[in-house]
Amino acid sequence: MTMFRSRRRKIERLDFILAGAQKSGTTALHYFLSKHPDITIGDQQEMHFFDNDAAFVSHVDYEQLHKHYPLLAPSTIAGDCTPSYMYYEPAAERIWKYNPKIKLLIILRNPVDRAFAHWNMQRFKGREPLDFFDAVREEQARIAGAPPPDARRFAYVDRGFYGRQLARLFKFFPREQVKVVKFEEFKEHQPETLGSIFSFLGRKPLRSVRSRDRNVVPYERAMNWEERVFLYNLFAQDIANVEQMLGWDCSDWKL
Repeated sequence: MTMFRSRRRKIERLDFILAGAQKSGTTALHYFLSKHPDITIGDQQEMHFFDNDAAFVSHVDYEQLHKHYPLLAPSTIAGDCTPSYMYYEPAAERIWKYNPKIKLLIILRNPVDRAFAHWNMQRFKGREPLDFFDAVREEQARIAGAPPPDARRFAYVDRGFYGRQLARLFKFFPREQVKVVKFEEFKEHQPETLGSIFSFLGRKPLRSVRSRDRNVVPYERAMNWEERVFLYNLFAQDIANVEQMLGWDCSDWKL
């Protein structure tokens, strides 16, 4: 037992981060990652270290991140799941300065559906007094003067412009260090998608894990056609940019 313990090591740097996008299956993926015997993702689901401005004012104390992780066995890799990192502008450079070799996992969902799911979650939590269309129309004014945590909370549309968020990540990280997964593929072809994610992380696939929906809240109502058309028109060019950047077919995201 003593010999086994002595082989365990203190974490020096995280090996990977599940960095976004919010309401795109990150909670489900976090669950599967947590079930892998050779992966640890710390003692809380979202560390919110790299989007905490106070931690980066002067000397950065990475121990404040690492203290959430146990001693690691030789075969264990460590990661964090904080979906706001993809969206919050300073996070990419902070992560790169921390570990330029880190691997990033990204899941992208139809931005129209993502926006509505985000609003619905805020409604469910009692944080959103406005109806969806009103919240979308007021979004820019609301986030303009708000501190970053509040601004992110109401950025229903802004979080869905994936093209510019990916461009920011690719400015710091080579493509081979970033795995981008389509939410709809993850949902429809879960075993295959999970297999490719574990392979990207250099780990064997899980033998079998019972799957169930996670972080699912009841919908107050459905999105109406006027709202869907309005949002699609906002996102159409960015969806085309994502298709070009990733070589994806996003026809299922279009009207």
